[in-house]
Amino acid sequence: MTVQWIDSHCHLDAPEFAHDRLEVLKRAQAQGVAACVMPAVQAKDFEPLRQFARSTNQPYALGIHPLYVPQAQVSDLALLEQHLQSALSLNEEGTASDPRLVALGEIGLDFWVPSLCEPAMRDKQEFFYNAQLKLAKNYKLPVILHVRKSADALLKGLRRCQVQGGIAHAFNGSLQQAQVFVELGFALGFGGAMTYERALQLRQLATTLPLDAIVLETDAPDIPPHWLYRTQSQRQSEGLPQGRNEPSQLPQIGAVLAQLRGAPIEHVAKATVQNTLRVLPRLQSISSLSPH
Repeated sequence: MTVQWIDSHCHLDAPEFAHDRLEVLKRAQAQGVAACVMPAVQAKDFEPLRQFARSTNQPYALGIHPLYVPQAQVSDLALLEQHLQSALSLNEEGTASDPRLVALGEIGLDFWVPSLCEPAMRDKQEFFYNAQLKLAKNYKLPVILHVRKSADALLKGLRRCQVQGGIAHAFNGSLQQAQVFVELGFALGFGGAMTYERALQLRQLATTLPLDAIVLETDAPDIPPHWLYRTQSQRQSEGLPQGRNEPSQLPQIGAVLAQLRGAPIEHVAKATVQNTLRVLPRLQSISSLSPH
């Protein structure tokens, strides 16, 4: 029996996949990746992403990413709500008109990029983050969070506006912060960064956290695992582009997690799939994977 996986975070709608998007998805499926959760990053992508998800029967999320907040408008929040209403409205059978919408995301805060740390831009980030948390609460959706030097601020918002859990994507915080996210109903996303031997703190977290706190992701086309990474000197001397990450890499990333934990790969695959279905429960209606 083929081991099955869920990529809990990948951007198949990114420009890097414009020329071979369907082939990328087929390669992932051939490796046992049964579903690829695709979060939006900006308002103009909402409808194209929704259409792609519908045509491929893949799950998606809608939200405004903090890196896209500088150009975002307040009207984008109204557009987001319109799309949520449309996707979640009941059809004649009494089910959601678009069950592929599984979360609100990618949203969050980024205090790593210097331009986003200016006071006015921090305020704008906070405004969009809190507004989207309220939408998630109102529409009873989990959230997919961007966490970069911002865990404590994100947790402050989650305490103030309690949503139905979700995923802290590309988690890179402390053990204490990880435990608080888990207490609030979140799983922590681990991906390509975990495959680097120098990522000592991250690998320690991946080893010591309860397995039911972890989901796997690629963040494709970003965060390539170590076997795809090219240094600047390699790119210059060998004329090689930076290795593009793909969801087909997820099983090999999962194998690293299994090795770190000293666990059978089948056990890690099954557990991380169950975890993803638990924190994104709407995924169960479109996935062939059982939560049991």
